[in-house]
Order: sequence, then C-alpha cells, then structure tokens
Amino acid sequence: MDLDIPEGHKSGYVNIIGKPNVGKSTLINALIGEKLSIVTPKAQTTRHRILGILNEPQYQIVFSDTPGIIESPKYMLHEMMMKFVHESLTDADVMLYMVDVWDIPGESFPFLKRIIDSGTPLMLVLNKIDESDQEKTVDLIAKWAEIVPEENIIPISALKKFNTQSIIVRSLELLPEAPPYFDKEQYTDKSERFITSEVIREKIFTRTRQEIPYSVEVVVTSFKEEEGIIFIAAEIIANRATQKPILIGRGGETLKRIGTDARKDLEIAFQKKVFLEMFVKVRENWRENKNFLRQFGYDA
Repeated sequence: MDLDIPEGHKSGYVNIIGKPNVGKSTLINALIGEKLSIVTPKAQTTRHRILGILNEPQYQIVFSDTPGIIESPKYMLHEMMMKFVHESLTDADVMLYMVDVWDIPGESFPFLKRIIDSGTPLMLVLNKIDESDQEKTVDLIAKWAEIVPEENIIPISALKKFNTQSIIVRSLELLPEAPPYFDKEQYTDKSERFITSEVIREKIFTRTRQEIPYSVEVVVTSFKEEEGIIFIAAEIIANRATQKPILIGRGGETLKRIGTDARKDLEIAFQKKVFLEMFVKVRENWRENKNFLRQFGYDA
C-alpha cells in the first residue's frame, strides 16, 4: 500500500442498510462508478455484504452494501443474509439508513432505532424522489425530521444519480482522519469470480420468474485469463430437481439467453472477450443446508 498519505486524510466505513428494494445496490454502483452490486426490480436480490471503495488523494470511503432487512427469515439462507446486516451495525464509522418515498415515517423501523440509540453517526437517505413531487418530498423530509435531525436527511434519486454527491460530502464531514484501509487502486473487496457469479445471478433474475431466481446460487468453477480472452465455467445450483428444466428451457434457450446476457456485461466489466460455459446442477434444499451454505460463501 502507498504510505505517502497526505495530512488530514480521511478514511472509514459508511455502511448502507435498509429494507429490500429501496435502491441500496443502485446507490453503491452510482457512488463508486462501477457495477459492483446486481440490480433488479425484485426484492432480496443482494445476498452478501459487498464493499465499494471510493478513492481520492485526500480520502478513502468504504461503502458497504448489505442485503435488505428481512424481518421474518424463511430459510437458513435468509438468516445468513441477516448476519451480514447485523455485522454492518458493529463496524461502521457512519451508518447510512436508506428509505424511499413509499416508506411511511413512523412505521416500525427497529434497525433505525438501534442506530440512533447506538450514537453512531447517521445519514437517512430518502431515495426515489424522482417518483414523487416536490410537495410530497418536502412533507416526507419534515416527517422524518421528527425522528432524525433534518441536517442528516439527504433526498436523492440513485437511479438518476441526483444529489448523490451530497452523500460523499456528508460522509467526509462525519468520517475520522485515518490512513486508507485498502490499496488506493482497489475499488471492491470482491474477486473477479464473485463479480462473475453475481452478474450471472442478475441475468437469472431478469430471465426467470417467481421462485426460481430466489432458489439458485451460482458458483464459478473455473476462471482462466489469457491474452485478450477469459475462459469461465460456472454452475447454476438449483434448489429442486423440478427447477433444472426451467433454467435450461426448451432446447436450452433460457440458459443460452442467460449466458449471452451475462457474457455481454462481463466483457464490459473485464474489458476482454469472454467465453462462458454454464451448467445447471441440483443441490436439494441447499438454502437450508449448512454445508452447502458454507461452501457457497455464507457463514453458516
């Protein structure tokens, strides 16, 4: 790591939490300027804690994307996802609690209360103001200000990248002076294999329906980089045998479309040609199996 750190350098963790589908992943992608977290219109897309690292000469902000808060976990997988959320409450320099214009201030927000009671510096980010009008937004800010000081409330549109710079400005006001935690050239803590698996999983969300995208995991079994091309092999793990033919589709059409969509995004991400080979396998009830969850990167 470069040790030539300027005087007054700021560094720290800004951990993002909120209910499913409020736009956390869209926000971290907008802040970092790279596609780190997968984004779909469906809730509970993010399963892991993903760090996005914003580097400038005078600061390093480590934004942490987390799974959406699941108040009543249905599977062991959900419980593991919530461990990432709880973990984010313990190591934050600043907490960013995200709501949107459809959330009603005054409803039960137990995690928000925990943050307030902990004394950890807090930003409440009101997202999706592009789906509202100015009068409603002003009214919502006033209502949230009964819970959180108004100077800590930031209205944004993560999708339109409107006012997201205010989050960086406020973060720097709240973060301590410290050396960087990561190399200044690093923009995430995740490997290329992880990014690949997430891109494939995103395409499964967009190409399949109902329970299917929530029932699969993606494991990259081979990642070989050569000059000008990357050879990738991946397994799509289904939760039940009946899901395998749905993922493959008639004549392999669904799997082919998932692969084509994923390959295009991966070639943009890695700036190389990508040869992607995928297989569908079944691991019965993997979402409730500690061994499978541990194998797939969850702390079971």
